[in-house]
Amino acid sequence: IMKKIQLLISPCPNDTYIFFALIHQKINTLGYQFIAQYFDIKELNQKAKNFEGDIIKVSYYSYLELKNSYHLLQSGGALGKGCGPLLVTQKGRKLHQSSVIAIPGIDTTAHFLLKFYNSEFSQKKVVLFHEIMPKIRNREVDAGVIIHESRFTYPNFGLECIQDLGLYWEEKTQLPIPLGGIIVPKARFTYNEVQMLEKLIYESILYAQNHEEEVLDFCKCYAQEMSEEVMLSHIRLYVNEFSLNLGVEGRLAIQKMEEFMK
Repeated sequence: IMKKIQLLISPCPNDTYIFFALIHQKINTLGYQFIAQYFDIKELNQKAKNFEGDIIKVSYYSYLELKNSYHLLQSGGALGKGCGPLLVTQKGRKLHQSSVIAIPGIDTTAHFLLKFYNSEFSQKKVVLFHEIMPKIRNREVDAGVIIHESRFTYPNFGLECIQDLGLYWEEKTQLPIPLGGIIVPKARFTYNEVQMLEKLIYESILYAQNHEEEVLDFCKCYAQEMSEEVMLSHIRLYVNEFSLNLGVEGRLAIQKMEEFMK
């Protein structure tokens, strides 16, 4: 009997790309059956707090708040350079301390990076990430921190970028941007199982890289809003050497974030 694993990830192309081979058992899953459910990052962070699911994608910010209860896996995460959240607004609009800024969640890396850039903004409104750009365009908020594929599509909404928050982090720290990681509850997984899961995710990424057309068809099912070009740009940006293994630089970036959270 296969051991069922509840996999909670986002429908974003980088996640569906990374986990395709595990969900569809395209590789030897060592007796595990991965059953995927898809949620927005704000919901994923909340589910981790509620101890739902076995393998969960969360913001690194959220992981650092929960790290006493969770193992962080060395593979499957999203870190990188030139791929951070952007602070955008309507063209020509000036921001001040009381401007209302939409964020994709309180305990997200996007919110952390906004505070890292400018801690003076006092008015923040939590909005599902795909609703942020329409709300700025409709003047329901003054500006917003956009993530994921929005960084490729914001000009279509008549918006301009005031600050690349990821670039600001990179310039100040000389480290990659820690966006989201894969965690498992310490109470449910032994150290040996954690290592096994890391290896499986690593192999799942390699499978995707070697069978791209097959995997992209699956990614498209969950990325209806996206053109294939945007979807590929998204995958190229967020699935990189840090996804295969955090490495020293990746771990340092997470450590640096923790220092600033204190």
